[in-house]
Amino acid sequence: MVILRKQVVGLSDTALARFVTQASRAVRLRGVVNVLITSSRELRALNRRFRGKDQPTDVLSFVPEPGLVNTLAGDIAISAEIAKQNARALGHSDAEEVKILVLHGVLHLAGYDHENDRGAMAKKESKLRKALGLPGGLIERNGPRPGRNGISRRTERKAAASARPAAKLGSARTGRRPVPTQTMPQAETR
Repeated sequence: MVILRKQVVGLSDTALARFVTQASRAVRLRGVVNVLITSSRELRALNRRFRGKDQPTDVLSFVPEPGLVNTLAGDIAISAEIAKQNARALGHSDAEEVKILVLHGVLHLAGYDHENDRGAMAKKESKLRKALGLPGGLIERNGPRPGRNGISRRTERKAAASARPAAKLGSARTGRRPVPTQTMPQAETR
């Protein structure tokens, strides 16, 4: 299920639902993935509640507790506002950035963890971006001079200027209780 609480230029709920299915298949993730596109304010509240970080972020992934719901792969929440800022800083469309964030979230739901995997998630994400027709990874676009977390120094400066430190780009697999599907904010979808 896709809920667009904030509209994204060039992206409908139907197109995003198709992409979620594509990304899930590419990662071999089983189960339903719910995606909420919302405000930075709401992402900040979720980040504070589930990660103890009182700041907005671009994407959060919530894995279900084992045995909770067999058909649910997890939930992904994305800030439309931060996605737009990142898209401008990185030179691609808002719709492409949301898809990049969805792919990142799906990888987390599949068990990847870029904070602890020595680059395995970054390699998989780069390969899948190419296969799914998305812009290249941050490192490929900005040269071989990695800064913090393998992100180029140039990208770090651009992202910092557009809202927040580049080291915060990406989602965090919380390892905590997921946002239950029935309590996700409801909105009409188009």
